[in-house]
Amino acid sequence: MDNGPIALKEWAVAVKALLEGRQIVALRKGGIAEETKEFRLESPSFWLYPTFEHQRRELLKDEAQPTLAETLRGWSPEAETVEIACFAEVTADIEVTSQERLDRIRDFHIWTDRFAEERLRWKRLKPLHVLLLRIYKLEEPVRVPIRPSYSGCTSWIRIEGEFAPGAKKPVLDDAAFGGISQEIERLLAD
Repeated sequence: MDNGPIALKEWAVAVKALLEGRQIVALRKGGIAEETKEFRLESPSFWLYPTFEHQRRELLKDEAQPTLAETLRGWSPEAETVEIACFAEVTADIEVTSQERLDRIRDFHIWTDRFAEERLRWKRLKPLHVLLLRIYKLEEPVRVPIRPSYSGCTSWIRIEGEFAPGAKKPVLDDAAFGGISQEIERLLAD
């Protein structure tokens, strides 16, 4: 991967939860079209590129389902731009291979147990990556053109063309983020 700022593709509903400080985790196994056939952390920091396809209401906890409707309002498959509103720094990449360990953090994300279980079981021999993310919100979101090179089931893209984000600030203060991340790391410890 070369040229342009790196971005991780994530469901728009999850990006919104990260932006609002409702979660600090991303669960990754890799996209179907990944070169390596597994998830690799391409960069310790990246932009979050919201995706709208493949979001499924039934895989979200009840309290997150209204947020899905919000993210889909005004979006169409013919959209020419997408809004990038946040930057992420990975503070931990924890590999999980058992359902029992994954269940320990069910209260720390918007996905149902079924979704988490499906992520874990897919490519059974590969671990699920639980990424702990420190999120920074852009004061002014940036709209970028949607390019054909961004499509497909891959985790990472490079933002093409002009991309000039301005100031950003952490979504959670140091104490709040530290407390949540320490609790998740404690729960996921072997």
